[in-house]
Amino acid sequence: MTELASKPQTSPAHPAPRGVTARALLLGERIDTSGLERADLVSTAPLAFPAGQSGFAVLYRFGVAVLFGLSPLEEDEILARVGARVAGPAARGDDETLVMEISSESEDKALANGRLAVKDMSGPRLLVIADALAKSVALARDERRVNAVFDTIEPFAAQLASKGRPPWKRRSMLKLIGQTLLVQHRVSGRVAVEDKPDVLWDRPDLERLYARLEDEYELEARGRTLKAKLDVIGETARALTEIIDADRSVRLEATIIVLILAEIVISVIQMLLRGGH
Repeated sequence: MTELASKPQTSPAHPAPRGVTARALLLGERIDTSGLERADLVSTAPLAFPAGQSGFAVLYRFGVAVLFGLSPLEEDEILARVGARVAGPAARGDDETLVMEISSESEDKALANGRLAVKDMSGPRLLVIADALAKSVALARDERRVNAVFDTIEPFAAQLASKGRPPWKRRSMLKLIGQTLLVQHRVSGRVAVEDKPDVLWDRPDLERLYARLEDEYELEARGRTLKAKLDVIGETARALTEIIDADRSVRLEATIIVLILAEIVISVIQMLLRGGH
């Protein structure tokens, strides 16, 4: 469960301006947040704390940082401090941006201009928003990886279907199996899209906000699609393994037959040589 600070959190730092920009940035494979604890933490899992003059930062172990209301210089400062703790820096910096406005209305809702109207900028509310943005960015990374494996598998499957035999040598097939297993390992279980943020245990009144964001970024549907593709990748890896095993068995049987025939030929030659004396 998310651990909130013991003192009331009406604002992450100072009173927020009317329009606040949230940016979710993909930094790498993982962020090591151990040892970053501080007195003004709003949450420990994920690690969330006030930043800059009036901003807020949330760090996720699966490699995403979500920054609220920070200037470019303040963002650079946070990212420079976190950079040394990022494992497997991302070659491509995916990001997701959302602009929020404080509204006097009784509930949070999406506005016609693509912005999000929120009642306040309290820590728990920002944690809910950060969770949806971080999952969307992480899903984009995983979707790209899975699609790359599919692009590799498709020509192989097409040639196998048309010719009835694997088009590549054993080494190439082993490389493809390695790629499929690597993607499956990196993606499976890393980002629990179906899990709601822990802060909702303490603030059930924010359930509707999370539901709106989940629907806006299609988190559930994208998670199901990704899982289905991972299942196909797993089946492909198993099929390739079976093809390799079958090919090896055929070669072994052919080798045994050749050895038997060679032994028979040698025996016949020896018999003929003996009979000639």
